[in-house]
Amino acid sequence: MSSSIGLVGKKIGMTQVFNADGSRDGVTAIELGPCVVVQKRTMEKDGYTALQIGFDDKPERKVKRPEAGHFSKAKTAPKRFLREFRVPAELADKYEVGQEIKTDLFNVGDMVDVVGTSKGMGFAGVMKTYGYKGGKATHGVHEVYRHGGSLGQCMTPGRVMKGKRMAGRHSNKRVTVQNIEIMRIFAQDNIVFVKGPIPGSRNSLVQLLPATKLS
Repeated sequence: MSSSIGLVGKKIGMTQVFNADGSRDGVTAIELGPCVVVQKRTMEKDGYTALQIGFDDKPERKVKRPEAGHFSKAKTAPKRFLREFRVPAELADKYEVGQEIKTDLFNVGDMVDVVGTSKGMGFAGVMKTYGYKGGKATHGVHEVYRHGGSLGQCMTPGRVMKGKRMAGRHSNKRVTVQNIEIMRIFAQDNIVFVKGPIPGSRNSLVQLLPATKLS
């Protein structure tokens, strides 16, 4: 269980910053919040303790009736994205439904984990996805230069084992990058610069959480 809640934001793109010693670092700009506490999960009612966070206003014409009732209880505008962060009960008690959470949750120099969805690369073979070297291109070999090779055994067990690395959809998966440093915070614009690249394309949804383990 995390000791703190995180924030939901949107990846803007990459740029660079210069440090006091003249060195340069590549950073990713994230529009982080503002987020709103939409619901509180309690041990008595739900069996676990968590805070449901909403991000990015959603047009009223796109809101369904059950969603409208959910947001009206929180007395907040409908949100496009909802995420839950499991937290201890004593931390959840510090927040109220409808409370706004901004970038002041983090400080420059903090180490965070960034969660996003990696860019989809379409259907790809085993050489591109897993780095297979491919088949031989010598005499007697016909059009198997980029194939994956044999798939399984003969009579025992007589099937392809689960988890066999084969051709298929490449990327477009949930990815967590750990221990990224926060380089800059522009609270007035809800913008945060984190060091290095993060998964996802521009305008994709990302989550920032305090680092669970430090390298």
